[in-house]
Amino acid sequence: MTVILDRPYEFVPPYHGNLWPTMIQKLRLIDWHLARREHVVDYEIRHLERFHESIAAGHGILLTPNHCRYADPIVLGWLSRQTTTHLFAMASWHLFNTTAFESFALRRMGAFSIFREGNDRQAIETAIDILVSGERPLILFPEGTTNRTNDLLKPLLDGVTFIARTAAKKREKLGSGRVVIHPIGLKYLCLGDVSRWADEQLRQLEIVLSWQPCDSSADPEILLRRLLRVSEAYLALKEIEHAGKASSGDLRPRRDALIESLLSKCESNRGLVANPGDGVRDRVRRIRTAVSSQFFALPETERDPQPYHRDAEAADLAQFLLSFPDEYLLPGQITDTRIVETIQRIQEAIYGKVRETMPMKVVIEVDEAIEVPAERGPRGQTDPLLCQIDARLRTMLERLSKEARSFGSPSVAIDVPPSRPLKIS
Repeated sequence: MTVILDRPYEFVPPYHGNLWPTMIQKLRLIDWHLARREHVVDYEIRHLERFHESIAAGHGILLTPNHCRYADPIVLGWLSRQTTTHLFAMASWHLFNTTAFESFALRRMGAFSIFREGNDRQAIETAIDILVSGERPLILFPEGTTNRTNDLLKPLLDGVTFIARTAAKKREKLGSGRVVIHPIGLKYLCLGDVSRWADEQLRQLEIVLSWQPCDSSADPEILLRRLLRVSEAYLALKEIEHAGKASSGDLRPRRDALIESLLSKCESNRGLVANPGDGVRDRVRRIRTAVSSQFFALPETERDPQPYHRDAEAADLAQFLLSFPDEYLLPGQITDTRIVETIQRIQEAIYGKVRETMPMKVVIEVDEAIEVPAERGPRGQTDPLLCQIDARLRTMLERLSKEARSFGSPSVAIDVPPSRPLKIS
């Protein structure tokens, strides 16, 4: 659940010291965490010299990666290691409210909080100050959230370019140089036998659904039919839970109808009215904002978190359902990574967490620097700077997506240098 109702928002500032991030790198804790928790066991960095040039020039540096997996902020630690520079990163407030250890580790690695349910001026000013000072490069994920679709890019948030332009203007006044943006393409590639992995994961899901598991088969067509069948079962369960019965027909209109039903009910509960042309993400954000603000506006003795939790969870579900893109499993476009991502989304929905058991390699590609103009972006239209970031990321992802194996192609052996972790206990 991404809306925290246990306590009001309190800004978590970044840790500016070098001791902790240096120790984390020297002890290879990033490698250990990624291998054990995320099964990301190898990496490749491309065009690192572009990043080196911006560091050597003394620019204020903003990194804008695509955001497809929870591992993304951590894998950028490998980029940090190769350039011997630490990084700052903006992270959602709810990530600092999991465990005391994770909150401690996040901050020591350079993360600071952003309150997605409101206007967090302190977080924005902190991000601007980091770029103005040039103390360290700053990571901002312009998509805002992750949804396990490595080959597709969600619409970008305009706050990224507001921060960059404001910092560029301040740097210009101070005469301290430029602010540049490096779009970063992250692409995860499967290193194991996806057919066997998919068969085993689908068998477990079929058992959870009280079905007789299908005979073990590595036939791609059979596995794909099983995956679509499990996907439909999950959708039907949510239709029964929230609409009283399962509907029939194609999955897309059924999914869209359920999303609309979830959002409309939440908006009614919170006294909101959807604006014409609003997307799902805009409506979800307003619902989350209303849930948080209305709850904490009540006297403590009158706060019943249950109805607020229900609306927040329903909004999260609507956004989650949208993360099952129709074009991801079209004939002729199915890759092993798309199969893995789709199964893991279903696992997250049913188990509450993903079973990270497929060894992955991540490609980290650094794009050319984009110089940020100091002028304010045009009003009433999409910022051209944001369009440029979007185009660069889409170009990289389209090219990188072709490196994944077509589903059903022979698997390749895992070849990981001895210095990087492979065995997972």
